[in-house]
This record gives sequence, structure tokens and C-alpha cells, in this order.
Amino acid sequence: MAQVRTPAKEQQQQEALHGHAGDKEGTGGRGEKDPGESNKRARAGLCGVLRERKVGELARAKRRLVEVPYTATLAHTASALLAARVSAVAVAAPPGHWIGAGGSMILESDPATGAVRKHYIGVVNMLDILAHIAEAGDDAATEAETPASPGEAVDLDRRMAVPVSSVIGHSLEGLTLWTLHPNTSVLDCMETFSKGVHRALVPLESTADNAVAGVAVELVESAPGYRMVTQMDVVRFLRAHGSELKGILSRAVRDLGAVNEAIFAVASNTSVIEAIRTMRATSLTAVPVVDSPVDAQILQDGRGKRVVETFSATDLRDCPAAQQQQWLGISVMEFKKKVSAYRTGNGSSAYINTPAAATDEGRQRQRQMVTCSPDSTLGEAIEKAAAHHVHRLWVVDDEGLLAGVVSLTDVLRVVREAAIGEDQELLDIVSS
Repeated sequence: MAQVRTPAKEQQQQEALHGHAGDKEGTGGRGEKDPGESNKRARAGLCGVLRERKVGELARAKRRLVEVPYTATLAHTASALLAARVSAVAVAAPPGHWIGAGGSMILESDPATGAVRKHYIGVVNMLDILAHIAEAGDDAATEAETPASPGEAVDLDRRMAVPVSSVIGHSLEGLTLWTLHPNTSVLDCMETFSKGVHRALVPLESTADNAVAGVAVELVESAPGYRMVTQMDVVRFLRAHGSELKGILSRAVRDLGAVNEAIFAVASNTSVIEAIRTMRATSLTAVPVVDSPVDAQILQDGRGKRVVETFSATDLRDCPAAQQQQWLGISVMEFKKKVSAYRTGNGSSAYINTPAAATDEGRQRQRQMVTCSPDSTLGEAIEKAAAHHVHRLWVVDDEGLLAGVVSLTDVLRVVREAAIGEDQELLDIVSS
């Protein structure tokens, strides 16, 4: 949960940092210029920008919430994800019949009468759907007398016909449904997102029961409408305010502790269904594909290996429905080529059956590998993540071998820690 600050404590901190209201500008109240005052103010601005800007500002810039009814099939939900180009959708149900994920009661009400119209019972992303598919593969492998090929082991049509409400909570994030008060500061929002929460609903006009500004809540909340704010929205905010956060963004990701050296990968000839199973077991939404033979363990230590691709839940979202069953059994590399060719050919069967490497367009549309080095600045990492709309950067050494990963969770964590650290350091100075 985000830190809760009482108004009195907040005012005391701000007075200590910026001077009392009766003080003359830049004099500290002594009638003479303090030579270190301008530097103190500049440093206070690093954390001040994050504390003063509110998450409601980010929410108002977002489009209307993408949602599906609780009765929608997984096939319909996957189509909604693809059509809206989003990685998760809210699931709505009639009020009074469900308990939301994590026990939450996130309600949408009529703006005129206040009557409750719907209850958001959870958020479903592509990993929830993949986990459901992978469970089918596990069951089939257990029950079958003779081994089947990975693609044939899953009756995909049947699995995708179940209601979306049945898969809420298959991934760790789906076990809770987060909301953020519109007056939550960006700084406090970053605390929530730095703990692995990827998205939260923000009411346009909050009437939350027992809600405290600055706290991510899972209580009873009613509003005439919501917007979904994500980690990427906050990262883009940081990019837009790069000049004000220059001191933090100019530091290397390695020095800030943003590089996670625990990096799990799959070999290039791993089948799609096997990759899905490993992602489900480890709650990973993406893995690097390395130029390496298949290990006894499908998920292998990626450090020191050459990364050649990224396999993610988004790739499965973009797979044409008519080809999903057939493509579950092919290698992740071949799958990436086919999806790339499909995107290029706008669904043409000629392109689906043609290897992507056989066409110039296919080569051009293959997703660019987005990497950084341990010495890349945090600002450079943020720019790459935002420009390419990726949620992680593979960290490679001078030889192009994997050394770790920088995720958006890591980015938001280190920015917040650095800002809080500098803020506290300045507070100690002016309080001494």
C-alpha cells in the first residue's frame, strides 16, 4: 500500500523544504540570500513533481475503459484484447451477484440517479487465457495413453468457449483488483506499481467508502465511470518530465539497481504450448528466446546466452484465431515469423503459409529487439520502453549476451526510491 501522510505532517515537510510562507524568496527568513537555497529548491523539485501531480490527471487523458461482460467467452475476450490493442480488459457483471477479485466492490453508477449499474469483478489479461490453455495441455498429457503432439493435445475451441469469469485469478495479478483515488500522487501510485501491480482503475468522480487519497484501495467504490492507468502511463509521464527529473534519469540502470540478473529464457526451438506452460508456472508475461538447445528444463537460465527474440502474451493475442490450434505445436521462432507475416499480409492466407523470412515485408515487420546495456542511463531505458511500447528491456553485455532484464516495475521502483532518498536527504539538511 502507498504511504499515508497526514495533512499536518505533509505541511511540515513542505515548509521545511520550501521555506515558511512568511519568508522572503530565497532568504530563509533572515533577510539575506542563502547561497545554497537555489540548489535545495532544484533538488526538492525532483520529488515535488511526483508528489504534486495526481493520478487523476493521467486517467483523464485515457480513453474509455475497455471491458467485457462476465458471460463473454474467452474467444470473445481475446478478440476484444486484439481489437482494442490492450493487454487487459475489465470484466463487468450485474451488481449484487459477485464478490470481486480480492473481495473488492468496484461499482459503476448512473451519473444522474446514483443507481449502481454494474460491478467490476476482475481484470483479465492474456496470461489468464494462456494459463487456461496450458491447464488443458497438462490434463491431456496426463490422461492420454499415447503421447500426442503439443498442438493436438489441446482442444482449443472447447477451451476458448468457456466464460471469461471462470479464469479470473489464473495469474497472480488477477487475484486482486486495484483502484487508485484520483487525488493519489504520482509518487504514491509508483509505490503501488513498483510492487508488481501493472494497472489500476481510477474513478472519474470518486465516492469511495473509507478511501484515503494516496492509498491503493480494494474497498467499496462507486463512480459513474473509470479509466485504467498502467505502469506504461507513469513511465510516459516520467519521459515527458525528463528535464525536471534529470538527476535521476541521467544515472546508469546498473548503479540504480534496476537490473534484475535473474533472467529466465526458452530455447528457439521450444514449442509454443511448452513456452506457454512455463510462463503460466512462473507468472511471466514474456520470456527471451535464446540461441540454445532445448534444456531438460524448458525454462533455463538465460544469462550469458544470445537473445534472438522475445516471446510474449501479446504475440498470442495477435495470432489469428483460425490458426491458433495448429500453431500451438510449432516452435516459438516459427510462430513469431508466422505472426509477423500475418500482420504484414493483413490476414491473407498466402502470407500465413509463407515463412516471414521469405518476404522483405515480413523481415521489416518482425519486432525489433529492444535491449540496453548495464551502463545505459535510466532515461535511455525509459525512452526505449515508451517508444517501442515494451514492458521490459533485455540487458546485454558488450558481446550481446544476456546479463539481465529491466522491467517497468524496476524502473518505477528505482525512480521512487531515488526521489524519496533525495527528498529525505534534503529534509535532514534543512532540519539540522
